[in-house]
Amino acid sequence: MKNPQVVDAATRRWRAALFLFMLATGVSMASWVARTPAVRDALEVSTGAMGLVLFGLSIGSMAGVLASGGLVRRHGGRLVITVGAVLLVAGLLVIAGGAALEVSGGVFGGLALFGAGMGLAEVAFNIEGAAVERTVGRPVLPVLHGCFSLGTVVGALLGMGLTAVRFPVGWHLAAVALAVAAAGVWTVRAVPAGTGREPVVTGDAAGTESAAGTADAAGPGAGGGGRTGGVRGQPAVWRDRRLVLIGLIVLAMAFAEGSANDWLPLLMVDGHGTGATAGSLTFMLFAVAMTTGRFTGGPLLVRYGPAAVVRASAVVAAVGVALVVFSDSALLAGAAVVLWGLGASLGFPVTVSAAGEGAGPGDASARVAAVSTAGYAAFLVGPPSLGFLADHVGLRNAMVVVLVLLGGAALIAGALRRPGAPVSEVPAPQPDLV
Repeated sequence: MKNPQVVDAATRRWRAALFLFMLATGVSMASWVARTPAVRDALEVSTGAMGLVLFGLSIGSMAGVLASGGLVRRHGGRLVITVGAVLLVAGLLVIAGGAALEVSGGVFGGLALFGAGMGLAEVAFNIEGAAVERTVGRPVLPVLHGCFSLGTVVGALLGMGLTAVRFPVGWHLAAVALAVAAAGVWTVRAVPAGTGREPVVTGDAAGTESAAGTADAAGPGAGGGGRTGGVRGQPAVWRDRRLVLIGLIVLAMAFAEGSANDWLPLLMVDGHGTGATAGSLTFMLFAVAMTTGRFTGGPLLVRYGPAAVVRASAVVAAVGVALVVFSDSALLAGAAVVLWGLGASLGFPVTVSAAGEGAGPGDASARVAAVSTAGYAAFLVGPPSLGFLADHVGLRNAMVVVLVLLGGAALIAGALRRPGAPVSEVPAPQPDLV
């Protein structure tokens, strides 16, 4: 990451557009989660049947995540974000219609569309955010993910309020869809074309030079080099031992975040005997801590570097998880959720940022896509597996898995040190010139 410099107007719009749309996606996700009970009541289905409906979100999310990196390398981030935004809006509208018409299949299909749009857009946004970081020479991804966390807080509060006044869930989600559409239009217009796109390399030298020229003209962060182009780009970058270690770190940190998202309310209710409202408020506390950590972590990264920050973050999160698991005090466990959230907040964005450092633009996009995909897979697929373990040992004891993973992340956090930086290097504070 180069030294900070004065940022031009186009780059400021690019960065602001990414922040806005991540905020909108956070609002949309939390709006759906907050209205899940109302949707279940409208569909008049059992909890088990609702679980099958929710499976549409998992299917769509994983499909989007797995497809996004290759699509960005082939077509560029702006087109993938456009498609993701369209799917997000369409999914919300279909969910709204399915809930209003009391059609379970409609809600399932809407969730699949919504999940696919989320998966496509978020991996592309990580690639765009890493490109902005290389352009401005300052941490951007923590704030980018902080905007999503802030959106979840706003969406949860909005959902709770509209639920209290019995506002129709269909109209609520339709209004959110319109807001996401407006944010998407502005974002797509502000994002430069070609970020993350890699040239198609052929045996014809002239064609190769032409492709490289096109990539160079695409703007900041555009792909080049072609060594990891195409759908084979992600497997190729995993030959780098440092990237494998970074991938293991993001698996652990994303697992810690996803476990709280999936299980924290139930962990407080079943594991500590609190009421449902207290469980929901505990999750809100976690979301606020995540948001705070992501918005305030930038100066720490500039001063101490990613390796030290992620190592400390993993330790802080582990302390929080340990108190939640082993303390018999519901009050202490609830307070410890703040440590869990603060510790987990920077893991995902910092590891994604580190994955793109020390590589050419084309390689950087493939590396960021690979690590983002690994992180989202852990976030979406890993935590539900704790439910099977909890059937045998209890939910609190199942969270020991999170502790073990966080300990492992702390041990290998040195892989996040910037390539070529000495072990003793502590980056000096840098001015914030924006």
